[in-house]
Amino acid sequence: MITGGTRGIGRALTQRFFEDGYRVLFIYRDSVAEAENLERMGAVGYRCDIGNERELESVCQKILKEEEHVDILINNAGIASLGLFTETTDELWRRVRSVNLDGPLYLCRAFVPCMIRRQWGRIVNISSMWGQVGASCEVLYSTAKAGLIGLSKALAKELGPSGITVNCVCPGIIDTDMNRSVDAGIVEELMANIPVGRLGTVEEVAALCRFLAHEQSSYITGQILGINGGYVIT
Repeated sequence: MITGGTRGIGRALTQRFFEDGYRVLFIYRDSVAEAENLERMGAVGYRCDIGNERELESVCQKILKEEEHVDILINNAGIASLGLFTETTDELWRRVRSVNLDGPLYLCRAFVPCMIRRQWGRIVNISSMWGQVGASCEVLYSTAKAGLIGLSKALAKELGPSGITVNCVCPGIIDTDMNRSVDAGIVEELMANIPVGRLGTVEEVAALCRFLAHEQSSYITGQILGINGGYVIT
């Protein structure tokens, strides 16, 4: 199960797992044409706003009825929020938190029981390097993504005895549609601070998540893995 599975990193994840022979389920909100393309490929899409608790609960119930269990959960969907902290609103905070943190927590709660019954599971949460170190003018986003890191660490300790690993991937500046819309000057400034001298690719993030879902990664859990070209080194 991949959330935000129709665009950017999510689409790369959906394609990578499908190509590797998995039965892939994905959640999307607005990208209907992209979802239909993935469904023609053989993936199974569910339309839902993961920031809406009622919608999410309904979709999770439908998935469990149709599929019985989910072995791998990748919480990828997220939304950004750029602006001065003093100009943020309660409504904006609720929206940023609901998509970036509440949604992943609810999805884990929905699918963890079936993983426990099967004594095997993989959860990969997609946070951000800003969740690790914070970003000026992205306080709400940084806070929610930091919460996702905390969720990953705590769940890893609780679920390890049940054969379930939980890890958190923190991408840096990745070449996605969203980042292509950023002012070229800002991108150049960011790239000047990336030791490897380039943006990351969605395929690189997908490859890391694919490894974390593999049996070979069974001794890796509770880890916060940066994929940022050296921009953030902790």
